[in-house]
Amino acid sequence: MASSSGKARIVEVVDEHEHSGSGSEVSEDEGRDHTLPETSAPSTSSKKKKKKKSKAVKALNALHGGGNEHVSDKLVSAVLEKVKETGQVPEPDLNAANVRAALEHMKINDVAQGKAGIGGINKKDMAGHKFWGTQPVPQAGDDAPTIDGPIEPSKSTSEVRQESYPLPNQFEWGAVDVSDDAQLRELYELLSGHYVEDDEAEFRFQYSAEFLRWALQPPGYHKDWHIGVRVASNKKLVAFIAAVPITLRVRENVLNSSEVNFLCVHKKLRSKRLTPVLIKEVTRRCNVKGIFQALYTAGLVLPTPVATCRYYHRCLNISKLVNVNFTHVPSNMTLARMIRLNKVAERPKLLAQGFREMEDKDVPQVTNLYRRFQDRFGMSLEFSEEEVRHNFLSGKGVGPDGKDSWKRRRENQVVWTYVIENPNTHKITDFWSFYSLPSTIMNSPAHNVLNAAYLYFYGTEVAFKPDAEKDGTLRKRLEELVGDALIVANEAKFDVFNALTLMDNVEFLSDLRFGAGNGLLNFYIYNWRTSPLAGMNPLDGVPAGRGIGIPML
Repeated sequence: MASSSGKARIVEVVDEHEHSGSGSEVSEDEGRDHTLPETSAPSTSSKKKKKKKSKAVKALNALHGGGNEHVSDKLVSAVLEKVKETGQVPEPDLNAANVRAALEHMKINDVAQGKAGIGGINKKDMAGHKFWGTQPVPQAGDDAPTIDGPIEPSKSTSEVRQESYPLPNQFEWGAVDVSDDAQLRELYELLSGHYVEDDEAEFRFQYSAEFLRWALQPPGYHKDWHIGVRVASNKKLVAFIAAVPITLRVRENVLNSSEVNFLCVHKKLRSKRLTPVLIKEVTRRCNVKGIFQALYTAGLVLPTPVATCRYYHRCLNISKLVNVNFTHVPSNMTLARMIRLNKVAERPKLLAQGFREMEDKDVPQVTNLYRRFQDRFGMSLEFSEEEVRHNFLSGKGVGPDGKDSWKRRRENQVVWTYVIENPNTHKITDFWSFYSLPSTIMNSPAHNVLNAAYLYFYGTEVAFKPDAEKDGTLRKRLEELVGDALIVANEAKFDVFNALTLMDNVEFLSDLRFGAGNGLLNFYIYNWRTSPLAGMNPLDGVPAGRGIGIPML
């Protein structure tokens, strides 16, 4: 399975000097877009730059597990045998996939700590990010902090820069009003053509207009945090970045913060160095509102991740996924057998226990369960009832409700949320949700869209029963809940169901036939210092995933 679009969530955050994101290069003979400013002629060193970038991409693929000569099968086998000899690891955990993931996690930690780097970048080079070296983020090689807190103190409003940062000539700032259909269409077209792609340029995220409205208009959102860059002469939208307000808990600290996402620059303008200006401008606008911390994610290793999670994929439409090169048929299996092994049940198994779609009347109970369940993780979002209503209900689309709504996909539906209501007490004992994020398939004559569902938030009262983790009760309940989510997703004609190694996901991924993907997602906190949190591997006695309670959009 490959990484990135449709398989790994990435924010396009790059170094000041050159674009390191996933957009493909523009060839010299490609048709010129006359709505864009003229770009400078290629320098004589362009071949060297392309060669350097090629090495970096190969190294990144290696880091993500694709074509990985550094974590070879031979090395994995040798380590597996050594671990077996110690007898210190439970037998179910002794497999090649877990060993490979552990070795890759060691590599990504080395990169983050400046001990190794991408494409031969060493500690000195990692610490020398010209843009990120000027920002209040933990730098490569820094010791893990003993006390959590801000890197730079907050400022008064009068101390914050009041005017926007200057853009290169030919460009101007322009807010994008996503409540306006025409401007939303502009944003959709920019992201559809120029946002995150996988390393092989086979898939690109295709955020729908409904998704963008849902993601960018949570309670208390600020219109001026939806920041566009336009060509001054014709007002064409060529770059974008967004932030939304969040209440972020990091261990014992609760921070009024922002979540930064959707950083995108038109492919043909990535030499204009717009990215650092976009990041500084969104930071400035957050500062004006008294917000000095931000949460963001990236597939790239920047200074410095607070956690790293791996993407896992549960294949639903096997024939299509094989056809578009999302996955392949193993050498020891036939396509027919692969389809049979991944077949899901026709009806949710918890129907008799009070399984139904979430309704507005459930918001208080779901909010209460969400808060208590999320308190179990090292980092999470604190939701008000209004935020729960928005996140779980506002994207449900247009169409009929009712007990059989799980059999249908509504028009413009973005999010699916279901609860288990005790038939006798009417208490909400469980909930789960997932959202839709398709990807454009760029190289298939038979298919043009990959329909992907992403596991979102969930919660269960079983987590609070004595010894629920030790005796496997929690694992069993989560398998039942997410198993029903797979059934609903299959009925809604999704091709694949994706999940990260966060929250309690590691408990059920293997038993529900999720396969490890190549995509890694790094979590970052701007202007906040804290020790690492448990992501795809256990850390300091905290089980894998339990450090992070936030499945980013």
